[in-house]
Amino acid sequence: MIRVRSAHAQSYLLCMSAVMVALACMLPTAVPVALAQSSTPAAPLLCPQPKEMHVGGRVPVHGATVIVPGGDAEDLFAAQNLGSALAQRGIILSPAAGPVDLTVNLLREDSGQARQLLSESRLSFAAPMQDEGYVLISHKDTEGGDAVAIIGHTAAGVFYGVQTLKQLLESDQGGEKIWTGTIRDWPSMKYRGEDDDLSRGPFPTLAFQKHQLEVFAAYKVNLYSPYFENNLEYSSDPLAAPPGGALTRAEAQELVAFASRLHITIVPEQEAFGHVHHVLEYEKYADVAETPHGYVIAPGQPGAIPLIKSWFTQIATDFPSPFLHVGADETFDLGTGRTKPDVDKRGLGPVYADFLNSIHTALAPLHRRLLFWGDIGDSDPAAIPGIPKDMIAIPWIYWHQDSYDHDILPFKNAGLETWVAPGDANWRVVYPIGKTALDNISGFVAAGQRLGSTGELLAVWNDDGEGLFNQDWFGVLFGAAAAWQPGKSDSAAYEASFGPIFYGDTTGRINEAQAEIMAAEDLIDVSDETFWEDPWSPAGLAKADKMRASIPAARLHAEHAIELIETALSTDPSLREKDALRAMELGARRIDFIGLKFQLSDEMRDTYAQAYAMKDDRTKDTATSNMLYSVSSMNGRCQDLRDSYSLLKNLYRDSWLAENRPYWLDNVMVQYDLQIQRWQRRSDEFNTLINNWQSSRVLPSAAQAGIPAPVQAPSLVPTAK
Repeated sequence: MIRVRSAHAQSYLLCMSAVMVALACMLPTAVPVALAQSSTPAAPLLCPQPKEMHVGGRVPVHGATVIVPGGDAEDLFAAQNLGSALAQRGIILSPAAGPVDLTVNLLREDSGQARQLLSESRLSFAAPMQDEGYVLISHKDTEGGDAVAIIGHTAAGVFYGVQTLKQLLESDQGGEKIWTGTIRDWPSMKYRGEDDDLSRGPFPTLAFQKHQLEVFAAYKVNLYSPYFENNLEYSSDPLAAPPGGALTRAEAQELVAFASRLHITIVPEQEAFGHVHHVLEYEKYADVAETPHGYVIAPGQPGAIPLIKSWFTQIATDFPSPFLHVGADETFDLGTGRTKPDVDKRGLGPVYADFLNSIHTALAPLHRRLLFWGDIGDSDPAAIPGIPKDMIAIPWIYWHQDSYDHDILPFKNAGLETWVAPGDANWRVVYPIGKTALDNISGFVAAGQRLGSTGELLAVWNDDGEGLFNQDWFGVLFGAAAAWQPGKSDSAAYEASFGPIFYGDTTGRINEAQAEIMAAEDLIDVSDETFWEDPWSPAGLAKADKMRASIPAARLHAEHAIELIETALSTDPSLREKDALRAMELGARRIDFIGLKFQLSDEMRDTYAQAYAMKDDRTKDTATSNMLYSVSSMNGRCQDLRDSYSLLKNLYRDSWLAENRPYWLDNVMVQYDLQIQRWQRRSDEFNTLINNWQSSRVLPSAAQAGIPAPVQAPSLVPTAK
């Protein structure tokens, strides 16, 4: 139960409670922290980590009540959010009979009760805490019971205090306990955002986007930037948006309303310069393209600015944020077509800057600040002085650098505000490269904070059209923590918190599974290209040579991850985010398969070479036949590869549909189908070869059979008995 003081607020609560329960029910709840090696942890695992925390002990909680003395509507939502989390943990809210173990008060900093508690605790509400900071104070109520006060100057501060309180709950021997103590906390960066690619294949369902927002809010993210090339429907320009793969205006408005309750601003990114190939491929837009059916809008074309203005006028109506993101990255075609004479004359940078100025002028009536990607700082720094000073530059770097200063300083020195954009390292791989993401995020965000960047926009990209967001949480949530925490965030502390907080895993299995996947990624190439590579192609043979020695160890790491995840799923029904766990397992299985594929390829190459070497020895007919059958038969390697692709196809489809609309899925499924057909065809061809051998005792050479040369010389291959 959530209690309020005023009749008006009580009436509001009654009207809104059902809606707020529905909104809150999917939020990640408390943090079970008890690790397998210690039944009594020394401190709670929290993410993000608070700036100031003084830990007391843990007290049991069976029943609780949440009170909103001021009756503010936003604080009532925070209370409902907390109440839903408590109920999910089996804590009874204001039980009709029995004691209330815990009373939670959600207070504004200027209230008398908050001032008294702050004074008694000798805590202050400092200036940096005003916008989103909070104080959490454990104390005894007037009846001697356990109580917690969450104090914020704003509704956002109260809400973020609630998210921390949920993480202070721990499961212990079948019951719930909560940590006592005091916390003062506030963000290190004003804008803590997630950039989500919705234009390269997977397009999430509205329900999954809402779930994303709930998780982001629980980790104190306050900005979500969906990336659009042609996947946002425009009423005045309906041609380019693909049916079934675009966000409608009604969906956009619904998403904005949902996010606002969670204190998240949605800042859509509509590419307005480069990366618009799927618009420019239509004949209608031929006159605004730099090159025919290319991907860059040509500056100076009469239709270019009106088209951009039309898009962003609707965006400004449907997404009432203070920002608009115009993209403007990777404009590699600029100067190769219509603008070539101008670029040859004046240089790339000035032409680029002039077009940004034109966009800035055209969109000025919308009264929004414009964001743009800052890679022009590398391609031609001459553009930077000409960029309007009220635009915000977002330099992006997705890999390790010893220093990120040179990516930020050109914009800072030119008087531009900056945000930094590290990456999740998820693109073109079967599972995000965790170590790369941790290193890049921690280093780039720390540099941004030191140099005055006001925000972070963690990037998730789906360049290959295969990305699954449920595989991205490990890197994405570290990005959230790094933007809230000061300086260079400790990745080890985050890794320890990931499984308990996100999945509710108290055993350590999920953290170990994530570590095992990262260990496997260190050993072999886990790119999508390698996953689809024919191991008998020249490129496949070269990759096999590079990875061969490391494959067994990589497979053992991946297989241990699979076992850990399967054990967790089968033994703990209370685990959260099971779709994400299955997506993690899919990643481990695809890594394991990469290794298996190259191993089976080697075995077929060597076995056939040995069989061919023995083909004229009648005393070894049985051994020769057995070798041939090992390539294609009931236990044949060709069938193993076909079956593995088939299994992974079904698992992949399930994970895709757990978060995405069917749009684009067939473009991935066809790749599985082609691989299944490849190995079925090779199996059929090899069965014919075996039949011919048995009837004629004639075997073609490996080259004639389409099989590469052996890894080992035939004389060195062990002879089957």
